[in-house]
Amino acid sequence: MPPSTPAPRRRRVWRSAIVAVLATVLSGTFGYGSHAANATPGLQEVLLVGNNWEGTADIIHSTGDFAKIGRINLIPDKGERLREIYHDPLRLAYFFGIRHTVGEGHDQYVDDMYTTPDGAAIVVSRPSFADVASIDTATGELNWRFPVSGNRSDHMAVSPDGNRVAVSASTSNTVHVLDINTGHEVGRFPTGDKPHENVFTRDGKIWNMAIGEVDTSFDSPLLDFTKGDRRITVVDANTFEQVEIIDMRERLDAFGRKDLSDAVRPVAFSPDESRLYFQVSFFNGILEYDVVGDRILRVEELPENSATSDDRTTFVNDSRHHGMSMDPSGTKLCVAGTMDDYATIVDLTDLQPGPLVSAAKPYWATVSGDGKACVISESGADQVTAIDFATGTEITSIPVGDHPQRIRIGGLPAGWQAPAAV
Repeated sequence: MPPSTPAPRRRRVWRSAIVAVLATVLSGTFGYGSHAANATPGLQEVLLVGNNWEGTADIIHSTGDFAKIGRINLIPDKGERLREIYHDPLRLAYFFGIRHTVGEGHDQYVDDMYTTPDGAAIVVSRPSFADVASIDTATGELNWRFPVSGNRSDHMAVSPDGNRVAVSASTSNTVHVLDINTGHEVGRFPTGDKPHENVFTRDGKIWNMAIGEVDTSFDSPLLDFTKGDRRITVVDANTFEQVEIIDMRERLDAFGRKDLSDAVRPVAFSPDESRLYFQVSFFNGILEYDVVGDRILRVEELPENSATSDDRTTFVNDSRHHGMSMDPSGTKLCVAGTMDDYATIVDLTDLQPGPLVSAAKPYWATVSGDGKACVISESGADQVTAIDFATGTEITSIPVGDHPQRIRIGGLPAGWQAPAAV
């Protein structure tokens, strides 16, 4: 499906694309866990904090004091989108459905976001609008939007060269791959039920994790079969042809953990991509998977918060823990214990946690620009908190907008200032 591009801005989109190509050639790859923004002339490396219920992104320093630089509105076209939705009964039904299920009573305006290689735009997935949109970082205006198939967009991933984004269309069981500069679809592939996390790997593949039906109350282990087809789909990142299907149910059973859900949530690959660490629905812990050997190696249950209810129906979208990131050395893992209200740094030698850092419903974890800290989003406190990988202790907390979720490394023009409200 082609994107909808406002006619007066088409020339700017193409000019941005040409600049992006030149920037990529001159400065190498950007966006795959690297810090190439520091080496890209004219760009400053930043952290983007997506405020899901507010529709904004806070821009903060990627390291050091993590101070706030500015805020940008990622739904400048909100009025137009709402008019479209209210004139379409089916879209309106899904809009309210998102609000009252996965949105916890709120509209979901910002899920995931990345900057273009030249820093001229932020590309964002907007679940309640069922689209991906490009927002000009200088003017705050809409460059283009791509309506996903189905009625909700979700997690994204950026390619190693920074020029493509893969987005999960969660109600159509599809991943769309878009040109990040123009919004044109370059490919798509089918997935399991409710595709969620996406990862581009350096060996030229895309991994998608489907989590099944998380917005129902059928959370008893006896009703697990109602959750649908939860699997990992691996495709060629250039042809989008299926390479492999990984059913973690079989691997979990072989490891002797038939009690665990096979819905794979956030993941983190080791630096050499030989190991995959992941979280699953309803579980307060982490699992280690041998990619080459195709088997689970270790499972570690992390501490419970005594104040956390054991009622599985109270876990937000089935996720007891949601969010993890690995330090650049591949020796430590930062884990967001969402429903247990803490974050911790896990030593990968023995999978033992460090100090438990108190946090209000931490929803995501990413690595700082210098690789020395983990930055978590505290969705229950409207702040982000940096934790030292070396000591496991809190460095600082920064107030942000309403219900922060995804945090991503990005690059914006040096001296960037937030545009006036659109």
